[in-house]
Amino acid sequence: MIERTIFREEHEIFRQTVRRFVDREIVPFHAQWEEDGIVPRELWLKAGAAGLLCCTVPEQYGGMGLDYLFDVVVFEELWRAGASGPGFLIHTDLVATYLLSFGSEAQKRKWLPKMVSGEAIGSLGMTEPHAGSDLKAIRTKAVRDGDEFVINGQKVFISNGQLCDFIVLATKTDSQAGAKGVTLFIVESNRPGFKRGRNLEKLGMRAQDTSELFFDNVRIPASNMLGAEGRGFAQMMTKLAQERLAQAIRSATVTETVIDWTLQYTAERSAFGQKLADFQNTQFKLAELKTKAAVARVFTDKCIALFMENKLDPVDAAMAKMFTSELHCETVDECLQLFGGWGYMWEYPIARAYADARVVKIAGGSIEIMKTIIARQMYSQRGFDIQKNGSAT
Repeated sequence: MIERTIFREEHEIFRQTVRRFVDREIVPFHAQWEEDGIVPRELWLKAGAAGLLCCTVPEQYGGMGLDYLFDVVVFEELWRAGASGPGFLIHTDLVATYLLSFGSEAQKRKWLPKMVSGEAIGSLGMTEPHAGSDLKAIRTKAVRDGDEFVINGQKVFISNGQLCDFIVLATKTDSQAGAKGVTLFIVESNRPGFKRGRNLEKLGMRAQDTSELFFDNVRIPASNMLGAEGRGFAQMMTKLAQERLAQAIRSATVTETVIDWTLQYTAERSAFGQKLADFQNTQFKLAELKTKAAVARVFTDKCIALFMENKLDPVDAAMAKMFTSELHCETVDECLQLFGGWGYMWEYPIARAYADARVVKIAGGSIEIMKTIIARQMYSQRGFDIQKNGSAT
């Protein structure tokens, strides 16, 4: 086995702490949370007390000021346990990162300590019913009125939408300026006119609350602006590589985990007088998946190392996201097949992993978007330009 050299002893000690927390506070209750469609707020407080939230937040804002690998450990242990319900990744890897990168000192001091403790749950509001990957096309408007902005619009597919105490919201402050008319705001969920819609019923990740959100003349002070007016699109673009890296970390981890489940099952399950593991088809399938998983792990860990050096290229992140997402879906499909009829039963983790997997080809940018990003660089490096109709000149 290829050794994972990016982690040090302190990361592995922390991993044991996280694993115990997940086994004690999450795994026994996750099936019920899937039925409920939401995890309890108490879990966030427990996670905060255990030091699992926003590990990289500096000490001056209530955090521990640790390196990114501590956050990676939390994400990996959640996915290894099949715990897709807690929306810690959005809270830690995206919302806290936006605040640290673009927030004012007052905004950081107000929100980050509460995010670290789990007292305040953060969410990110970008997607709209008619605008997914094309963020320039959003219609939620923020109109200045003196020292305030008035927000009207709608968001959809918002993780932590039912639980969030505030949302980093993408709006249009200038409808005629395209990408340069996008501005981010911090919007508290207790403001008049903020309304949570239904908790959406999803194919997978059923314990994680995912919502429609509505904004009806929501008034916020201009001081809630995150960064400068008209800079929202550029701000979001700077964080896409990190978001896609997180998706790759998830997929690489789940791929390895599902293979392990299947090795154990096929070694114990008999058919036609022998173990499933004795069939050459089983051996060949798992050998192929294991090899691809090793490639995915090495590339993902390399991308983590580059990210920590502030050198992760958006195209490398896109390749990592594309390759691991496709492998993730391939692996859960092939492994479920080896479980036979039992693999289709919800009581088996492989069934839930199969349902959870499909979104990885969509979340963080669709596979098609990743391919476009990669292809454009390929042609650009050769001096060609990709036109909108897909031709190369």
